[in-house]
Parts: sequence; structure tokens; C-alpha cells
Amino acid sequence: MMRGDRRLARLLLLCSLALPAGCGRQTAMDDLQQFIIEVSLRPGGEIEPMPQFQAYEIFAYSAASLRSPFDVPIMVGTASAEEPVNVVQPDFDRTPEPLESFALTDLAMVGMITRERSVIALIRDSSGTLHRIGVGNYLGRNHGRVSRVTNSEIELVEIVPAGDGGWVERPRTLSLQR
Repeated sequence: MMRGDRRLARLLLLCSLALPAGCGRQTAMDDLQQFIIEVSLRPGGEIEPMPQFQAYEIFAYSAASLRSPFDVPIMVGTASAEEPVNVVQPDFDRTPEPLESFALTDLAMVGMITRERSVIALIRDSSGTLHRIGVGNYLGRNHGRVSRVTNSEIELVEIVPAGDGGWVERPRTLSLQR
């Protein structure tokens, strides 16, 4: 053999003998076992008692026999066919005013102006634009016509679907926001 091969063989022999000697040390395992012993010797804490549960009270739903709120209301005591029928419906031929494109919840009365014994309300829409309205103007998506303007509120009458194909008037107010 050549001289370099002998050196390599000796080096490999030396490494193979040193390898098991390095694995024989258990210092890391000794520390772990000592920690486990210390933890197991610590006194245990108290366990909380189980919570006391309240007995379940049975609830009897008593409105099951009543009319569902989602059904069309039955008009009790409505007249016979001889009575005149109130024909309320919105004027679809009228040109819509700018505030009719907003829901009533998107409008806020923020002030008023008095002019020659009449009160004009200042309305702010959801985009922040101010509008002036008075009696006879329309606002809201339900054909709301302003019937009265005071220092603190706007009274209007909306025309909404009645559910039976007709229309019904509904009074609403829009109060001054401070």
C-alpha cells in the first residue's frame, strides 16, 4: 500500500474507535432525568370542585296559536263591499325630487330656517349634502310627502304597499338631530 492509503486507514480506524466513546456520555440525559424527578416531587395543587349547574327551566311558547307576524294581516271588522274603498296610491307620473332617492334612515334634520311665518327644514343626506325642504316636498323611498315642519321635527305621510295589492298611508316623523 501506499503511504497515503495507510494514513487514511489509520484515520478511519481511529474515528471508528472514538465514535462509540462519544455516544457513551449521558450528561444530557442525566439533566433531563434529574428535572423529571424534581418536578414529580413537587406538591400538587388543589383541583377546583365541579361547578354547580342550574336546573333548566322549560319554556312554553304560548304564541304558537296566534297569527304569524309574516302573514298578511286580516282586517277585522272591515266593512262590507258596499263601503267606499279608500283608493290611496302614489303619483307615478310626478317627477321625483332629489331626496326621494335616499332611504328615510339616511336623512337627518340638522336645522331649520324661519321665513315669513313658514319653517324650512335643513336636511343632510348620507353623502353630506344639505337640502332645504318645506311642506309639500317629497323625501324617502316610500313616496313621503312633508305635511308639517316645526322647529324640532318634520312630519310626513308615506304611501307604502298594503300587502294585498293596494296602498296605505303611514305617518312618520324626522326629528332634529343635535
